[in-house]
Amino acid sequence: MIRHFVMLRFRDDVGAATKAALYAELAALGDHLPGMTGFHAGPNVSVETDLIRGNRDAFWVDFTDAAARDAYLADDRHRDIGERLAGLTVDGLDGITVVDMEV
Repeated sequence: MIRHFVMLRFRDDVGAATKAALYAELAALGDHLPGMTGFHAGPNVSVETDLIRGNRDAFWVDFTDAAARDAYLADDRHRDIGERLAGLTVDGLDGITVVDMEV
């Protein structure tokens, strides 16, 4: 299984409703991507505030394997959501950190 983590540094003017709507769109990708098996999102609740580097929000997506993750990355809906996310983060793509792990 691949767990795809995405840490986000949203701009201060991005509200909870906007974040929730984007997360709902991301979660809905599982309806047409069969290898997408889970989605979780929310605020970073770490007490190590000096170490979060401004990443106050995050989500992760679980995939059955690397091929399923790759299908997600190539998906047009995912790319559209990603572009909109980048438009809402501090410094665009620099406000997004991605980590993929085999679990």
